[in-house]
Amino acid sequence: MKDDFAFVDELVPGIRWDAKYATWDNFTGKPVDGYVANRIVGTKALCAALARAQEEAETLGFGLLLWDGYRPQRAVDCFMRWAEQPEDGRKKLRHYPNIGRPEMFEKGYVATKSGHSRGSTVDLTLYNLATGELASMGGDHDLMDPISHHGASGITPIEAKNREYLCSIMEGCGFARYDYEWWHYTLKNEPYPDTYFDFPIV
Repeated sequence: MKDDFAFVDELVPGIRWDAKYATWDNFTGKPVDGYVANRIVGTKALCAALARAQEEAETLGFGLLLWDGYRPQRAVDCFMRWAEQPEDGRKKLRHYPNIGRPEMFEKGYVATKSGHSRGSTVDLTLYNLATGELASMGGDHDLMDPISHHGASGITPIEAKNREYLCSIMEGCGFARYDYEWWHYTLKNEPYPDTYFDFPIV
């Protein structure tokens, strides 16, 4: 692993994770290039900010669950190759029900140069500390649809409030939201704003 990067769970004890791109449970339907281990990696600056966010979430009765952090450039390249393949319908209804694969890039849901590859962007959600259940957010991770946008209509008041909780926690701890994805946040003072890394997660 590159210097100044770490496994998030080693620097933020107690944080939960489910590295979707290391599993078959993602929009491509199989593990993605570069994700050899089901772990979340990020810069040490990201980890420090997430530790603060976890403390803030706990005051509201929530914990943090991470879906993705650092993303190797080879994974992004894998997404681009996948988008050129014929549609098989296996993941369309769940992840991109109203658009075609190439439109993921055109509409800003997937980038050819991802902020994740700089090491200080994270995809995450909240869970209830008392029950362990994920907070209802009005749509799952990587649902590429307007309902995933901040301020989207068509979700319940509870779902909207949970999104507001997450946004308040993350922005209060130095992150900027991405308007098209309620789960996606980037550290404002990221240490490598112009560097796209490609070491694998092992």
